Amino acid sequence: MEEITDDNNIHEVIPVSGLYENWFLDYASYVILERAVPAIEDGLKPVQRRILHVMKEMDDGRYNKVANIIGSTMAFHPHGDASISEAIVALGQKDLLIDMQGNWGDIRTGDSAAAPRYIEARLSKFALEVAFNADTTDWQMSYDGRKKEPITLPMKFPLLLAQGVEGIAVGLATKILPHNFCELILASIKILKNESFELFPDFLTGGYADVSDYRDGLRGGKVRLRAKIEEVDKKTLVIREIPFGTTTGALMESIVKANENGKIKIKKVVDNTAKDVEIEIQLQPGVSPDITIDALYAFTDCEMSVSPNACVIVDDKPCFLGVSEILRICTARTKDLLRQELEIRKRELQEKIFFSSLLKIFIGQGMYKDKSYENAPTTDVCFEVLNTLFTPFFDQFYRKIENEDYAKLIAKPLSSITRFDVHKADEQMKQLAEEIQEVDFNLANLTDFSIKYYENLLSKYGKGRERKTEIRPFDTININTVAAINSKLYINRADGFIGISLKKDEFVCDCSDIDDIVVIRKDGIMKIVRIDQKVFVGKDILYAGVFRKGDERTVYNMIYLDGKSGKNMVKRFHVTGITRDKEYDLTAGNKGSKITYLAVRPNGESEVVTITLTPSSASKNKIFDYNFADIAIKGRSSLGNILTAYPIKNIKFTSLGSSSIGGIDIYYEETTGRLNIDNRGRLLGNFNTDDKILVVYKHGEYEITNFELTNRYMPEIILSMEKYMADKVYAVVHFNAADKTYYVKRFKIELLQMDKKYLLISDAKGSKMSVFTSQINPEVEVKMAAIGNKKEYSTRVQLADYIDVKGWKAQGNKLASNDVAAITLLPPKEEMKLAQMQTSMFDSPKNEGLKPGDSIEL
Repeated sequence: MEEITDDNNIHEVIPVSGLYENWFLDYASYVILERAVPAIEDGLKPVQRRILHVMKEMDDGRYNKVANIIGSTMAFHPHGDASISEAIVALGQKDLLIDMQGNWGDIRTGDSAAAPRYIEARLSKFALEVAFNADTTDWQMSYDGRKKEPITLPMKFPLLLAQGVEGIAVGLATKILPHNFCELILASIKILKNESFELFPDFLTGGYADVSDYRDGLRGGKVRLRAKIEEVDKKTLVIREIPFGTTTGALMESIVKANENGKIKIKKVVDNTAKDVEIEIQLQPGVSPDITIDALYAFTDCEMSVSPNACVIVDDKPCFLGVSEILRICTARTKDLLRQELEIRKRELQEKIFFSSLLKIFIGQGMYKDKSYENAPTTDVCFEVLNTLFTPFFDQFYRKIENEDYAKLIAKPLSSITRFDVHKADEQMKQLAEEIQEVDFNLANLTDFSIKYYENLLSKYGKGRERKTEIRPFDTININTVAAINSKLYINRADGFIGISLKKDEFVCDCSDIDDIVVIRKDGIMKIVRIDQKVFVGKDILYAGVFRKGDERTVYNMIYLDGKSGKNMVKRFHVTGITRDKEYDLTAGNKGSKITYLAVRPNGESEVVTITLTPSSASKNKIFDYNFADIAIKGRSSLGNILTAYPIKNIKFTSLGSSSIGGIDIYYEETTGRLNIDNRGRLLGNFNTDDKILVVYKHGEYEITNFELTNRYMPEIILSMEKYMADKVYAVVHFNAADKTYYVKRFKIELLQMDKKYLLISDAKGSKMSVFTSQINPEVEVKMAAIGNKKEYSTRVQLADYIDVKGWKAQGNKLASNDVAAITLLPPKEEMKLAQMQTSMFDSPKNEGLKPGDSIEL
């Protein structure tokens, strides 16, 4: 640094090397503190705070043009009108602080708001109650020093968590997801009661959310979001709610793009959104709606993920805090603001009593008639006279009497003094004293007062703000399983090529363009490659097919000739997971080894082959059968067992055996409505290839489905789900609304058509199923209502004795008239409990979860 003189002026020279660092830090600090990151005190960015402050100054109960609000805000905000306009529209669309009038756009469709001159706004009643109090607000001068603006608003509500926020600063970003209004209030009450609580996001767009990795909103967490998709029929799907962060237009574009890329197969997608979201997806013939729903989640914006990063300004510094800690801070601040308001209110009441007492003594003691007072030449002398006159009464006041208080007395007109009513003044001071007692009580019990404050907020503003996003765990979707079959695999065995463009060569199978292909050559080399137009994998290809990672059902039955020993080896193995494009030797690895027989069985079946040895072999038995069931299934690297030491002329397939790996244990997880083989949920049973699942619905229908893991069920409407057994007998008690009579029937369920629902009860409106059971000897108790002179009574009915097994379409035998108070399925006898299965259905939602033996309302 140096100084130079020019015309008697001294100029300071600063090295350029230091300017950038200082200026950049100043700029970064400004962007973080003044633009992008909200303050924890009120949850607002500066532009939002200034908008609300201006709206409070303009507030007269009527709507104001948004253009006028923007213009007035520019006196406080040192940026253009565009940023203010965007901020006020974003605030309004969150539907919490601003009452809107006009076209404010739609966050679901992405439609923008009308121009500011065409839309109007005013503060909501909620905002006026929780966000403003001039007495508890800290003020600062605006950027140009002309006006005062609040440093932060005295926000008595966790607005930051209710609205959520997103901002990008220099080297720093924040993303706090919105939470439910009612749940935040209830959580604040739990904080005040020192109880534990949990907070999870809630979005105006609804949909589903998996918050298992939310991590309290801290960095590194993730929330998975899904659209709410309904299956209208086997040809139509409808999206009713969309994930947060997308719009109906963007969602439809992603669906169309996935269809064009062959990931899904749809005929048409139509946007019928009006008051509610409705995107209709029409499927192509033969396409599974369950698989399509999974594919929509896997390949389109029907599933998205957001990563929270809760960062707020605390003491003029950015801090990363979890949402639970943010709520604790907001709750403590609300409690402190309530304390300040009570103390201010107490001082106001004390001042009213103070002045009323002052006036009462002034008039009651006739001080206004005192000659010294009347003849005082100046105001100062008048103050001295009054101070002398009030000296005997000083101990009646809670503070010292100031000259300003005497000035108020002097300013009282004589007419008001002559009309002064002592009794009325005493009554008013008594009421004020009682109010001070109440304020003191609230100050002494500030926590209870804060709880009542939150409860009042919930009762006044909580209606209609219930949770919109349903929290549920998501299942993991295998994209290879749900991807649409959009390609065909071809093979050129001699030249060693596979691919989807070799249409003149041998067709192998249908596949998708994201599948992996397993290839096995005659020399015993196995390789997994990504499907492409044309891929060289080596000559003399024996097998090529779609590879499923983790597939423990597919078994490879193989015989190979060992090139070193000359022995023929036999082996069975799985291929569950290997490295793509790496070659694996399935033989012993000796030169000259080759595969002489290979069969790929998708369900682990064994098989019998006929072995014919060469005529020159020394073996007496030159033709014999071999059953692959005699050898255990091992890994691909196993060498296998010796089949024969003699040379083989040929091997022929004789017959296919049963599966060597048995059935699959299928589980049903009610929280997701999905089947799995991972021990999650309730075990339905061990399923073989031809087994089925019986689903009985609460409204009286049944359906038989396969046990594909891609099936999707709706737990809220399912009464019973079990492995289908054709010989099993079921009993149903149902009410026929047509003749207002209860019937009982016993039947076996027929497998007529897969995935089609059949009604077990009458189709008359108002008909319902009261009992559904698979007990061997079911017994019900029928309680008849008291009518007229008839008293209430009960009777027990053995259903197996009451009616024989008939067809499932039969109406059954009459059980009782409409004068039924309750029907209860009784538990089976003790000795039968382990052998019998039972299921009861109760008509009213409040009866859900009851067990046999409990009473229900009909």
